[in-house]
This record gives sequence, C-alpha cells and structure tokens, in this order.
Amino acid sequence: MSFERFSFDRRIAAGVKFVGYTVPTPIQAKAIPVVLRGGDMLGLAQTGTGKTAAFVLPILQRLSVGPRGKIRALIVAPTRELAEQIHEEIVKLGRETKIRSATIYGGVSKGPQLQALRRGVEIVVACPGRLLDHVDAGALDLSNVEVLVLDEADRMCDMGFLPDIKRIIRQVPEKRQTLFFSATMPEDIRMLADKILNKPEMVQIGISAPAETVSHALYPVPEDRRKELLAAMLKGTSTGRVLVFTRTKHRARSLAIYMEKQGHRATALQGNMTQSQRQQAINGFRKGKYDVLIATDIAARGIDVSQISHVVNFDMPDTVDAYTHRIGRTGRAERSGEAFTFAIRGDGLMVKQIEKTLGTKLERRRLPEFEYGSGFDPERQFLQTSSSTSFSRLPKSFSSRGGGSRRRSR
Repeated sequence: MSFERFSFDRRIAAGVKFVGYTVPTPIQAKAIPVVLRGGDMLGLAQTGTGKTAAFVLPILQRLSVGPRGKIRALIVAPTRELAEQIHEEIVKLGRETKIRSATIYGGVSKGPQLQALRRGVEIVVACPGRLLDHVDAGALDLSNVEVLVLDEADRMCDMGFLPDIKRIIRQVPEKRQTLFFSATMPEDIRMLADKILNKPEMVQIGISAPAETVSHALYPVPEDRRKELLAAMLKGTSTGRVLVFTRTKHRARSLAIYMEKQGHRATALQGNMTQSQRQQAINGFRKGKYDVLIATDIAARGIDVSQISHVVNFDMPDTVDAYTHRIGRTGRAERSGEAFTFAIRGDGLMVKQIEKTLGTKLERRRLPEFEYGSGFDPERQFLQTSSSTSFSRLPKSFSSRGGGSRRRSR
C-alpha cells in the first residue's frame, strides 16, 4: 500500500514525497479514508504511530479548495512542544499548498501570534489556555472552523484542561467535523467523546499498550543508587538518543548536572524552563548536541525524535497510562526501541499493573559488575509480583536487541 491510493491533490502528494513517506503506518491507513469522508472519528492509538499525518493530510486536502484567510481548522494539543511538532508537520506536508498555519500557546509573547492571526491563517494549532485568552480578547475568531482536532485528549484531561476544552467546543460551530485522538480511554475521556462526537467511526491501533516494536526490562535497584546505575548503563554503550524520565523538575535538573559531570552530553527538559530554553534542549537533543535528555512527563509531551533508541524510567510512572506515554517516545513509526525501568522498594503494585497491560512479565535484570550495595537482595527486598521472580544478568552492552520482554500479540 502506498499514499497514492488516497488520491491527494498533487501539491499535497508533493509534500508527502518531500518528507519521505512511502508506506502509510497502520493508523494512517485506517484513519485517512475516514477523515477524507468528512465524518467524526475517534482515534485510539499510542504515541509514535504516525497519527499526526493521519489527520494533517486530510485537513490539507479539505483546505486546498475554498476560502483563504479564515481559520477553518483548529487543532488543540496539551503542550507547546506537541503544538510545534504538529505545526512543523503541516508546514512540511503543505509546503506547496500555500495553506498557512500558526501556533498559539503560553510562555511566549502574544505579539507574534497576534501578527500571524492578523495576516490570516487557515489552521491554528493551539494549547487551550492561550487560545481562550485570544478568544476572550476578540483577537481570534473560531466561527468558521470546519474541522476540530483534539490531540492527546487523555493528557489534556490529566493536565486539568477539561473545562477549557468544553469552553473551546462552545466557541466553534456546531456543524463541523471533529477528530478525537487519545492513546488511552479513561472514563472521563469516554464521556467527553460521547458528548462531542456525532456518530463517530472508531479507529483503534493497539490501545492502552506501548508499541509492539518496544522491548521492556526492569532493573531493581536501591533508591540511593539509581543515578550511579544510570551512569554505569550509559558508559561505553552504543545507543541513539536516550530519554530519561523523572517525576520532579528538581530531579531532572540535578540528574542532568550529575550526568554531565560523568562525561555524558546531557540536558534537562522541565516545566520551569522558558520556552526558548525548552526549545534549545529539544533541538539540541534532536540534532545530536545532546545524547541524553532528562525530562518530566509533561515537559516531554510532543517530543518527536526518531533516533530515540532507549527510554529509561528513572522514577516509576504513577499510572500505566503514564508508562504508555513515556514508552511511546521510542519504537516510533514501527522502529524498534527499548524501555528500561528502575524499580525501588514499594513499586511492586505498579509493576503488576504494567505487566497486566503488556500481557507478559517484565524481565528482571542486573548490571554486571555494578556495586548495588551490601545486602541488596532484589528478590527479598523488592517486588512481590510473583513467588518465583528470577533475575538475568545484563550483557556488557545493555543495548542488546535480544534482551527485554517484547510485548506479545494477543
């Protein structure tokens, strides 16, 4: 199957060729025909499956005819990084269409955003808070919106944006096409979808679990030895980009400083940074200035770096959904990737839940020649996930593709 089957306008087809897309991913193959037909859609897919192009391409096709200078498509995203990622995809795929896109989000000056709106755009990619600021100020008119996209809706609800989303929906025409994308489907998201979608078609790709191209392994470790374990893992190991997740902003900053002192090209990405600082960190990671990016969950939303070979959960995620979102940063677009999770005393229940979602047991590993500390016994001190937990020793190259527990098809 190729993109030619969708019969896109030649200018859009040129954009597809420009970015090097040849064969649609599963979400693209299923979603694009649905969106082109003009109906509402509920898209359930993990991050990293190619869903951005799955809605951007049909929107560009729709907007290739009709009036210009009015906002005809509104895409709402939870973070500025994801908003920029979507905008960049629109620019690349629509480079020959002259369809204009603008990003609207907080943390930066309103001036350039207002100037872009005054010049006229057909697509707005926005975060909820700043979008409503412009609406309330009369600077942004949503009365001509034909397509509304809510991307990563589950994360928007996690971040407390549900009231803002409801306000935004009241600002757009009732007669519209609505596309609703989510990696997971908790009850509040299901209720929201039921309210805003009109007889939607459902497109589902591996819901509620990381991509099957990702392998998983668990590293029991004393809490106070985690940073040394991470440094030992990365020392002398051939990897692509490594994304490390922490729960707190302070830990992201301090761990990045520690890793730099250990000789790694590392930087942090966390919410207290300015937008310029965040963009510098992401661009540096994407272009290879940094090999290790240490981030909090919210700050890492929207990172689109295809070379991420490993995700390391320095802190255990709070929920299985958070695990899914983190791991979605690797194994993107059907590439392979590896996910390593550090586990300390008290993490057993979450590990059980993750294993239930994956449908397989996480392999327990120990790093050869690493000093875990006297008396550390992971079977006794750590997880009580089974009565016969076994631990394998990791080969010297921890990036071995043969290791880990790969999710099995069910």
